[in-house]
Amino acid sequence: MKTIEYLTTPGLREIFLPGVIAGLAIALFGGVLSVFVVMKRMAFIGQGISHAAFGGIGVAYVLGFGAAAAGGTGASVLGGQFLIVFLFCLLAALQVGMLTGGDPGRRGKRAQADTAIGIVLVASMAIGSLLLHIAEKRGRVSTVSWESLLFGSIVSVSEADAWACVIVGALILAILFAVRRPLTFWAFDESAAAAFGVNTRAMRVTLLVLLALATVTAMKLAGVVLATAMLVLPAAAAVQFSADARRVCVLSVVFALVGVALGMLLSFELDWPTGASIVLVLAGMFGVGWVKGRMWHRAAAR
Repeated sequence: MKTIEYLTTPGLREIFLPGVIAGLAIALFGGVLSVFVVMKRMAFIGQGISHAAFGGIGVAYVLGFGAAAAGGTGASVLGGQFLIVFLFCLLAALQVGMLTGGDPGRRGKRAQADTAIGIVLVASMAIGSLLLHIAEKRGRVSTVSWESLLFGSIVSVSEADAWACVIVGALILAILFAVRRPLTFWAFDESAAAAFGVNTRAMRVTLLVLLALATVTAMKLAGVVLATAMLVLPAAAAVQFSADARRVCVLSVVFALVGVALGMLLSFELDWPTGASIVLVLAGMFGVGWVKGRMWHRAAAR
C-alpha cells in the first residue's frame, strides 16, 4: 500500500508527512469556519477572498518574495510572502464586507453587491496573472505553475510550513472559541443579536479577517480551489444530515477531516492531484447528503 510506504519510509516520510499534517490542520479550522460561512450565506464572499489571493501572489512575486520563497531560501522570505498575500486578501475581505454589509432584505442592493464581488474576484485574478507575467519577464521567477496555484502540491509543503499551518490554525480556533457566543448569535439572527447589544459589525469584520487568514494559510498546500471548497463544502454537507447547530459543527469538522484523509489516500494510491481529490471527496459527501435529504422528503410526503 503506497500510503503506508510514503508515511513510514524514512526518505519518503519527510516529503509526504508535512503535507498530511498541514492538510488535517486546514480541515480542523476550515471545518469550523465553514459553519459560519454557510450560516451567513457567505460562500461567494469566501470565494472572492480566496481568488483575491492571486493578486497578492502577483504582488509578492513582482517584489521578489515569491521567487525566493519558491527556492526555499529562508523563513523570513516566506514570512514576507505570507504577509503580502494576507494583506491583499484582508483588503479584499474588508472591501467585500463593505459591499455586502447592507440589509439583506433589499434585493436590489444585494444583487449589486454580488455583482461587485464578482468584479473583485475576476479583477484580482487578472491582476495576479498580469503581475506574474511581469515577474517572469523580469526574471524574478522562471515558470509559474497555475495547477499548483489552483490545486496546491503536497510535495511542496515543508516541515516548517506544516507547523506554521498548525500554529495559525490554533490561533484561528482560539479566536473562534473566544467569540463563539456573540459570533454564533450574530450568525443565526443578526437583527436579534444587534438588539441584545452584540457588535454585529465587529463580528462581521472578525469573521472576514479569519477567512482571509485561513485562505492564505491554506494556499500553500491547498491552492485556491481547495481553500474555497474547505470553507463551504464541509458545513454544506453537514446541514444535509442535521439541523442542530452543535451537531452541524461537529459533522462539519468530521467531514472536513475525512475528506482530507480520504482525498490524500486516493491521491497517494492512484497518483491523482491531491487538491482535486480532496475536493471531489467533499463534493461526494455533499451529494450523498443531498440525495439522502431528497429521499427522506419524498418518503415523508407519502
